[in-house]
Amino acid sequence: MSAKGITYQAKDVLFKTLSEMFKDKALIMYGLDYPKIVEMLPNEFPEVKADERRADSVFLLEDGSILLLEYESNNRIIENMYKYIDYVLRISRKYYEENKSIKKVNVAVIYASNIEKAENNFNIGSVGITVKSVFMKNYDGDIIYKDVESKIKAGKNLEDIDLMNLILLPLMKSKKDKHEIIKDTIELAKEVDDERNQYFIIAGVLTSTDKFIDEEYANMVRSWLKMTKVEKIFEKEKEEAMKETRSQAEKDKATEIAKNLMDILSVEMISKKTGLSIEEVEKLKEEMSKN
Repeated sequence: MSAKGITYQAKDVLFKTLSEMFKDKALIMYGLDYPKIVEMLPNEFPEVKADERRADSVFLLEDGSILLLEYESNNRIIENMYKYIDYVLRISRKYYEENKSIKKVNVAVIYASNIEKAENNFNIGSVGITVKSVFMKNYDGDIIYKDVESKIKAGKNLEDIDLMNLILLPLMKSKKDKHEIIKDTIELAKEVDDERNQYFIIAGVLTSTDKFIDEEYANMVRSWLKMTKVEKIFEKEKEEAMKETRSQAEKDKATEIAKNLMDILSVEMISKKTGLSIEEVEKLKEEMSKN
C-alpha cells in the first residue's frame, strides 16, 4: 500500500472503471449544471509535489470543455485555490501544446460535511479563478443510505442519482464516523445485482474518499475488496500488464536480432528466426535504409 490512500496501481484500475461508467452522466443533481460527461480524462500531472500529482477527477464534457472535480475535507481554502489554478494551467497548456486549441476548464469542488463555507472566487490581480462549490453538509447521508438500501433490498434498478449518492455518501452529513460510512457503503455495493453498477459505486467511493483514508484504513478497504469481484479486476489488470510488458520485451529483442541479420539473411529467413512477420521485417528494413 502507499503511505496514503489506495495504491496508484489500484487507482489505475478504478480510473478505467469510472471512465466507462461516468459516460453520459450528468451532475445537475448537485447543482452542477454542466453538459453531460463524454469521458473521464487522465488526472496525473508531471512536475508537481508528490502529494498533489493527481487531480481527483477530470472530465471531458459534451460541449468540448473540461471539468475538474475536486473533493475536499480541509479548510485550507487559499492553499487549495492555488492548487486548482495550477491544475487548470497544466490542463489548458497540455491541450494547447497538443492541438493548439484553448480548452475552457471548469472547476467544481465537493466539500465534505465538516466544511461549512468556502469562497467561490479567488483573485490575485491579473490571475484569478472561479469555482462552483457543493456542500455535502446539506445532504443527510443517513436518510439517503436507507433510501438506496431499500431499493437494493427490493431488487429495484438504481438510477444515476442513486449511484452518485452512494459515491458521495461518505462526504455527507451523518451520525456515523466517516470510516464506518465508507465500510457500510462498500458493503451495500456488494449487494447490487448489476456488476457494472457495483464496480462504479466502489470505484467512485474510493476516488471521492482517497484523501481521507490513512494507510491502516486503506488496508482494511483492500481486505473488503478481496471479497468482491473488483479485486479480481485488479489481478486481471496486473496479469495483462505483465503480459504486455513481456510481449514488448520479446518483440524488442527480436527486432534487435533482425537488425543484426538484415545484411546477412533474406527477409523470409529473418522472419522465421525471429518470429516477426514478413511485413514487420520489411518495414524494419525500409526504416534502416532511410537512416
